[in-house]
Amino acid sequence: MARSPGVGNTASLTRRGLVRGLLAGGTLAAAGPALAAPVPLRVGDQKGGARSLLAAAGQDHVPDYPLQWSLFAGAPMLIQALAADAIDTGVIGDAPLVFAQDGADTIRAVAGIQTDGTMTAIVVRHDSPIRSVRDLKGRSVATLRAQTGHYLALAALREAGLHDDDVHFVFIPPVSAKLALQTGAVDAWATWGPYISDAKVADGAREIVNGGRLMSGLSYVVATESALRTRRDAVADYVRRLRAGHDWMHTHLDEYAAVWAADVGLPLAVAKDVVRATQGTVVPLGPDVVRKQQAVSDFMFDTRMIPRRLAATAVMDTRFTF
Repeated sequence: MARSPGVGNTASLTRRGLVRGLLAGGTLAAAGPALAAPVPLRVGDQKGGARSLLAAAGQDHVPDYPLQWSLFAGAPMLIQALAADAIDTGVIGDAPLVFAQDGADTIRAVAGIQTDGTMTAIVVRHDSPIRSVRDLKGRSVATLRAQTGHYLALAALREAGLHDDDVHFVFIPPVSAKLALQTGAVDAWATWGPYISDAKVADGAREIVNGGRLMSGLSYVVATESALRTRRDAVADYVRRLRAGHDWMHTHLDEYAAVWAADVGLPLAVAKDVVRATQGTVVPLGPDVVRKQQAVSDFMFDTRMIPRRLAATAVMDTRFTF
């Protein structure tokens, strides 16, 4: 029986084409695992956060693993993404870390970022009669439940000799809180970072207390347990880049403020205030950091922000090196 004319010719053409491809610089492994695209490190962030800092400091180009950024409106949403394994790593504050520990057992802190604590504050309208924390008695305070502003408000009340229920907390997101303060729907607003700076610089709000004396000033680089099992080197490298970015910021405040303002879309004057307050140093999770975080956790239990007492060491990978 005669062989079908197409089969042998096709095989020969295929072999010849493959040889030509190899001679032209192709490779048999082109579609194989050796040349597979690098697996990205999935980073959760907020506007004006790590992404803008690394870009400004020249630390955002990572040849071994691309950075895949996801932006969130706040720490609660970022924590949800970590718990759902939708991202690998991110940065959250000390109070949100306790909140995360209470709600999930798959998130670990791997490094601290130490600031002076002044980025969290309570502000009132410029024409408000409120001049001190004691004047908040019987008033309403907008904030986010179990987040840094809520923590500061409770700490400030206790320092002033007031009780937790001496104010009426209104738990609403920052955009709503800004409008509520402007219109007089609430008397004060406890919040952090860009919201505080924007309220003071753009709206003329007055600060009556900040977290300089009352808070740890710590935030944390966190990662999922799965990322620490499979991407530990990438997470460690990312932390090193964050540390380099923060070190760069200390000597380039105006340059970073310009980048931050462009990224967030707020005036340069606001950016300069934010950058001044958010200067920090990336630090290992040594005994002093653990002690401070335990104090935060204990305070949140004592004020019923969380339902059970937690050990800070349980949420920290103190063996992590970078």
